[in-house]
Amino acid sequence: QVRLVESGGGLVQPGGSLRLSCAASGIIFSIDNMGWYRQAPGRQRQLVATMTRGGTTNYADSVKGRFTISGDNAKKTVYLQMNSLAPEDTAVYYCNANGIRKTAFTPRDTRDYWGQGTQVTVSS
Repeated sequence: QVRLVESGGGLVQPGGSLRLSCAASGIIFSIDNMGWYRQAPGRQRQLVATMTRGGTTNYADSVKGRFTISGDNAKKTVYLQMNSLAPEDTAVYYCNANGIRKTAFTPRDTRDYWGQGTQVTVSS
């Protein structure tokens, strides 16, 4: 069973920085895509940033220039460096992974896997 475990959330003042980490565990040969989504109270979950195994990144317009996604394929880990945080960044941040293969010879799992979420609160 694939598990995603996030860490690094917390309380930070406006203008501050946080770094989130997400590690995937289980029987995993490769992961096509990993990324971060967030959900604020009363709002739908929305994309923050994603990264392909080849290193192609995609960002929501609201975080471009402030957030950076990076990853370590060998460690099956993805990171989100968040700078210049603002109150509107307050949300539960969820790690996502899809396109997982258990071995080099098995087909890709088409399901989305999610972490348990980590709270990020930006407030003075």
